[in-house]
Amino acid sequence: MSRWSVADVMTVGAVSVEPDTPFKEIVDVLEAHGINAVPVVDSCHRVIGVVSSADLVPKIEFAGEEDQHQVFEGRQIRRARSKASATAAGDLMTAPALTVLGQTSVVQAAKIMESAQLKRLPVVDDLGRLTGMVTRRDLLKVFLRGDGDIHREIVHELLPDLPGVTPRDVRVEVDDGVVTLLGELRQSSLVPAVIRQIERVDGVVDVVSYLTVEDAADNRATAARWPVAG
Repeated sequence: MSRWSVADVMTVGAVSVEPDTPFKEIVDVLEAHGINAVPVVDSCHRVIGVVSSADLVPKIEFAGEEDQHQVFEGRQIRRARSKASATAAGDLMTAPALTVLGQTSVVQAAKIMESAQLKRLPVVDDLGRLTGMVTRRDLLKVFLRGDGDIHREIVHELLPDLPGVTPRDVRVEVDDGVVTLLGELRQSSLVPAVIRQIERVDGVVDVVSYLTVEDAADNRATAARWPVAG
């Protein structure tokens, strides 16, 4: 069964800066490209950190203040105060950078972004060299997948591989990413199993089940709407 990877949706050839890139030039790069973060690369183009707008704002926040740590300052404030006096990317960046490989699934990339509260991630190769950037917006491209492709994957790849399921007994309809299931399964326990697997298909927005089961005790239609979790 196919799974979309970061390489399928990322922007190839992302802009970057070097450790000695000056403060104002970083601001120019962010503004010119309409982005809020840029990876920092070394001479071999390996990602060593990321500079975001959050790393630059302390320059405004602490402007005119004495560069002196207060006794009860938290770690975050001390870090921000330190960055306020920085003038180049190497001192401003957050390191080490959180990155993903091109072969990382869009699902895993989404989980990483959510966990780290990030809007974009540098994409690197096996040697850590920058190959592109992936954003939350990029990950949504998976939902541009056509209904025909989704239908073919479910019917020809997913259902035949599910134990206990006879593909010809399940009718699949797809409309704007919403999958409707009709037909009959041998056991009631197969219904949630089938639905869970279809939820994982790239591009599926929702699953509606009108499946029935053969078991005498369960011989009734089970209609359910299963919204796909993000």
